[in-house]
Amino acid sequence: MTISIITINYNNALGLQRTIESVIGQNYVDLEFIVIDGGSTDGSIEVIKEHENAITKWISEKDNGIYHALNKGIKLAKGEYLLFLNSGDHLFSKDVLHKNHHHLNGSDLICFDIHVLGLGHDRIIKQPDTLNFLYLFQETFAHQSVFIKRNLFEIVGLYDESLEIVSDWKFFIHALASHHCSYKAVHETLSVFYFDGISSTAYGTFKRKEERKKILTEEFLLFYDDYKKNELLQTNRFKMLYEIESTVVGRKFVSLLFRMYIVLFSKKRLKDIIS
Repeated sequence: MTISIITINYNNALGLQRTIESVIGQNYVDLEFIVIDGGSTDGSIEVIKEHENAITKWISEKDNGIYHALNKGIKLAKGEYLLFLNSGDHLFSKDVLHKNHHHLNGSDLICFDIHVLGLGHDRIIKQPDTLNFLYLFQETFAHQSVFIKRNLFEIVGLYDESLEIVSDWKFFIHALASHHCSYKAVHETLSVFYFDGISSTAYGTFKRKEERKKILTEEFLLFYDDYKKNELLQTNRFKMLYEIESTVVGRKFVSLLFRMYIVLFSKKRLKDIIS
């Protein structure tokens, strides 16, 4: 079974070198490797040409952003499953595909665990065994560790190129909620993601929230109130309340505070009525 790995790059020669070496060093034979470069001027093309014999297909031309580049790769890919490994990220070990390719056995989305590094992060993120819409609201899959059946893009459609940050999030929601695609979690670490891209910046955080709101209000309006309530529950004050209520003493203390508030509030209302 052919696996297609798609790497997009723009002016990240050092990161691209790391990614390419990771992919071409795999001991899995049936592998298609596609590199989509956005017209880099920093030496990335030289890196690609240095390894040209081990790269199945590559192009370098101006594009309209991340998802335009990814869509180019999807259109070129021939593998049954696609994996998107952006420049800078790399596979966890040289035999990770050989050891785990037997898990690619029919499910539309097959999600592996991922090692996250950078900006104080050094941890393994595990994918959930079961999914619910709340998870899709507040999280998304790390696409560097998700194998996607190629024909799923024919069913759901390609990535929305009008979005800058969350088009993969939109794709996953539509695939799972609208098209009922199958999902499987595999608790093996597949890849390493470096927490230093645009989505990791303050701008990326703002843009992510903005674009998610746009998608939910335009395409999932029925669930938007739930999304807003969930955002409120993620605030620090609710997290602190949750921690306090996790103990018996804490629950009693919070209950007492609420009772005192109700009493005080009721007295104030009574006073307002009398006056």
